[in-house]
Amino acid sequence: MEHDIGCIVLTSPFFFDEEEWLPVPKEWERIFGPGQTYNTDDPIAGKLWEDLQLRLQIRDSRLQQENPTARLVAEPLQRYGTEHLVRTRLGQPGFRAVVTDAYQRRCAISGEKTLPVLEAAHIRPYANDGPHSLANGLLLRADLHILFDQGYITVTKDLRVVVSRRIKEEFENGRDYYAFNGAALHHLPGLLKERPDPAFFEWHNNNRFQG
Repeated sequence: MEHDIGCIVLTSPFFFDEEEWLPVPKEWERIFGPGQTYNTDDPIAGKLWEDLQLRLQIRDSRLQQENPTARLVAEPLQRYGTEHLVRTRLGQPGFRAVVTDAYQRRCAISGEKTLPVLEAAHIRPYANDGPHSLANGLLLRADLHILFDQGYITVTKDLRVVVSRRIKEEFENGRDYYAFNGAALHHLPGLLKERPDPAFFEWHNNNRFQG
């Protein structure tokens, strides 16, 4: 029998010094284990959540005194209302992790596998309401990422690369990049559900690319 193996991506972890650790509630010691969760409506979990927030506020107050430009982490308790389930937005570190994994560490255009030069690119930029999601992601070699973001390269809805004539006109160069012109993407995620949404490529064609 085959099973999907998932993972949890921590995008904004923080760590307490050991003397600030919160003890595990006695009620949890016998039943707490992998996969176990508690809602903050539960009195014990709710108290733990309040204690955590208080410790964060104390720590951040101390850090703020030591460094006035430090970014605060904790928020006032009164800012939290009734808890409810939401689809959380994947942060930039998580976006990079899932895009890199989905593309099996290979550039979508060139097939490059040298990890330090591979970057998770947004097809529709985050600044233009593009989400941190696989549907809006491409793994690209760093130079191709720059050209893609600046509109010198795009990808059509049928997953073919288009290289702008502006590279030749503006820089009198670009032979290596024109070799990709008209070619199908070299590498895509194996699962169809992880592949880019053509609507984002259409946005990039119409709003960013300048042929």
